Order: sequence, then C-alpha cells, then structure tokens
Amino acid sequence: MTKNIISTSAIAISLSMIPMTAVFADNSEEVAKKLANPIANMISLPIQYNYDSDIGKYDKGDKSTVNIQPVIPFSMNDEWNLITRTILPVIWQSDITYDPVTGKSTGNQSGLGSTSMSLWASPKAPTDSGWIWGAGAAFLIPTATDDLIGGEQWAAGPTGIVLKQTGPWTYGGLANHVWSFANDNNAKVSSTYIQPFLTYVTPDAWTYALNTESTYNWETEEWAVPINFMVSKLVKVGTQLVSLQVGARYWAASDSDNTPEGWGARFGLTFIFPK
Repeated sequence: MTKNIISTSAIAISLSMIPMTAVFADNSEEVAKKLANPIANMISLPIQYNYDSDIGKYDKGDKSTVNIQPVIPFSMNDEWNLITRTILPVIWQSDITYDPVTGKSTGNQSGLGSTSMSLWASPKAPTDSGWIWGAGAAFLIPTATDDLIGGEQWAAGPTGIVLKQTGPWTYGGLANHVWSFANDNNAKVSSTYIQPFLTYVTPDAWTYALNTESTYNWETEEWAVPINFMVSKLVKVGTQLVSLQVGARYWAASDSDNTPEGWGARFGLTFIFPK
C-alpha cells in the first residue's frame, strides 16, 4: 500500500512539472466557480484518489480508493437540466480484518466497489434570492468484484442538493438516503449521506474547499464522518482544462470497525469541458 501512496505522489509531482498556462482565459474564475457547483451545467470528469488507514478492529488495515466520477448534464427543456453523476470506485486494501492471536488477516483485495449514481432535476435559473437546487434519485449498484470491498445489494432513494454562490463563496449541502431492494438474501441497506460544503474561489482560480462526507447506517446505528480540506488550482494543459487537487481528511467519527480512523489524504484530477 505504501507503493500506492508513493506512486500517486510521484504522479502528482510529475503533473506539477508539466508546462502549464495558469492564466489562460478571462473566465478562469468563472469556470472554477462552476466546478464548485456540483450541479453546474458543465461536463466534468473527476478522478479522485483517497488513502485511509487504521481500519479494522485492531487498526491494522489500510485502503486506497480511486473514484472515477463523471458529471454529465442534459438539457430537458428551456427551464430544466438533468444532472447525472456516477461514482465508480476502484479499491486496493490490505489487512482489514486481523487476528492478533494467529497473526493472520484476510490479506489483500483489489477490484471494483459498488457503484453509486445520482440524478438531479435542476432549474436552469437560480431562484429570485439566488439559490440553486436540484432533486431526484440516488442508486447503489452492486458492481463489486469482491465481497470484502462491496456488497451485492441494490439500493435506491431520494437525493437533493441546495447551494448559493455569493462573490467568491459557494456554500450549501447535498444529501441522500438509500434503501435496499430486490435481494433479501443479502444484508439490508438503509443509509443516509450528508455533505455540507463551503468553497472559496480566488480571482486567479485557486479554490479552497471544506466539507464533510458523513454517512449514517440505520441498520447498525453507526456514523462515519470524515472532514475534508482541499486546495485546487485550475490550469490548462495544452487545450485541456484541468483542476489539480490535493487535500487532507480527518475522521471525526468512526463507529464501525471497517471505517478508517485518524488522518487520510486525497489527490485529484478533474478534466473540465465547459459548454
């Protein structure tokens, strides 16, 4: 797993050395603000790497996750957009379960995790008071290639998002709740996801973001609450707009043995395709 961290860090350093034009257009700040809006009318492809450790009953496990999460908007009519976001996780983990007596663990697993998808119907124009909102459905799709990195249960439920952009600030929140269906032989799913967020964008397209990605499992009555702080920069590589991101997270609540503890790291690349 250390090799994964070193490799990812090397990639981030290498990317930082590629010749780039930081001031590439008069609208760089505008594009960065759109990127701070999860339901902006803009196609983007975030690829996000997360590293977490101290997982399992004896805190022996660690985990790397690469989330591939395309955001694609569709125009439904003159007044409404449909925003789609799919999150496909690719996971590497080791020693998540560990027996201190025998010294044995479940070893290493890698593969695809469960895919999540959100669909939001959102008005093209903000409200009179400047609020932007969307509502729709969230789905959990059992694409996991290993039982130890994802479940086999389908789940679905409502999702909503509301935010406001004032000057350099973007603030708001996203939430969903999914219930399992279609397969009674697997563990039940009843999970709430809450993500309040606060973002500041500078005139030269630096972005500072703070959020939580909190999950509450109603079946086990357990919280998982990571607090994330990220810094990103919008640049241009050739003709392609890219946002480079680095950040840290702290697990403020970790009720389950399978949830990380302490500090983690996040790196990201977002490819942007403004309309």
